[in-house]
Amino acid sequence: MKLIKIAVFSVIVTISLISNAQVTSWENSPMNYNNSPMNYNNSPMNYNNSPMNYNNSPMNYNSNNGVYDNNGNRAGYEVRSPSGVTNYFDNNGNRTGYSPPKR
Repeated sequence: MKLIKIAVFSVIVTISLISNAQVTSWENSPMNYNNSPMNYNNSPMNYNNSPMNYNNSPMNYNSNNGVYDNNGNRAGYEVRSPSGVTNYFDNNGNRTGYSPPKR
């Protein structure tokens, strides 16, 4: 089962790379392990990234990592990993994107 998940992930990443003209370097690439959801630092299974962590909870009105839509509704939250990658999650803890480390 793990092999199938890795194969599916590889296909999705390959399709993403082909269709995403903005990926211009290894540092920005989802194939780079630093940016990968397979990296525990980027995983919602990591408590630092989990919506169960009160710092990421929509119930925490003092949170400063919320991501909001144009209407002011909270769409999710962002968490910076130790490697500098900023991970974006929806309110359910699903990783929706990332921003590579700033240099």
